[in-house]
Amino acid sequence: MSEIRAGISRVRCRLAFGIAIAHDEFPMIRANCRARFTAADFDFIVRTLSRSCTDQVSLVDLLSDSETRDSILDHPRLVDAILCNAGHLHISSQFYFYVLARHVLQQAGIVDRKLCDYIASLLETFSRANRLQAPDKIDNHGHAYISDMLIALTRATPEQAFLLRAHVGNYSLFISGIFHENTQRRSLRGGPDIDFYEQIGRTNYQLVAGHATARRCELTDIYEELANRFRDVRLALNQLSDRLLNLDDDLRPSLCL
Repeated sequence: MSEIRAGISRVRCRLAFGIAIAHDEFPMIRANCRARFTAADFDFIVRTLSRSCTDQVSLVDLLSDSETRDSILDHPRLVDAILCNAGHLHISSQFYFYVLARHVLQQAGIVDRKLCDYIASLLETFSRANRLQAPDKIDNHGHAYISDMLIALTRATPEQAFLLRAHVGNYSLFISGIFHENTQRRSLRGGPDIDFYEQIGRTNYQLVAGHATARRCELTDIYEELANRFRDVRLALNQLSDRLLNLDDDLRPSLCL
């Protein structure tokens, strides 16, 4: 799990290099965290729940029945085990972000597992890029960065336009969700505020929802829900950042797992 740490201050560098890098380094995000759980993840589930006779599960159940797996993934003991052992976990980043994202989204009344899976994939993708450290340089120029991406749309192919708009939506949700306090502080010094990211994120999710690529990749419903409930999801991610990750503080070190 040290890889997760090594994973979310490279966004700072990659995004700062411009549109071409962002396009190449951020492939289309899919709702596929659950499909990529590892043997270590399943072992963690079995070991965590085996501590209680009433909660014990078998590996066979986890691997053979997706509905059983999904139900078990909602068990609060998994969240507790992750939070109590941060820094000493041997689980994948996709499992880590799915369990925590599912927890805060459910608390916000967002129960769609597919949407949760997408949000977890989004967090995992950005975590590999900037180690969950506040992207200071990008935040100072957030408006210009997004403006550059929108300008690039004028010379993009339809497929490139889809990827660019999806990235703008994802980037806006990540920044306003995970680094909301950092964003608010910087807005007082002239940087883009939360409302800017909400508006630009919602608009671009609406636009990609109707794209043929979204239909082909079965992402239409996810983009539509993100457009309709951008603020709700953003507020849930604020809770994830504040209560579970404690990342939105300039003095805190990056996440270490």
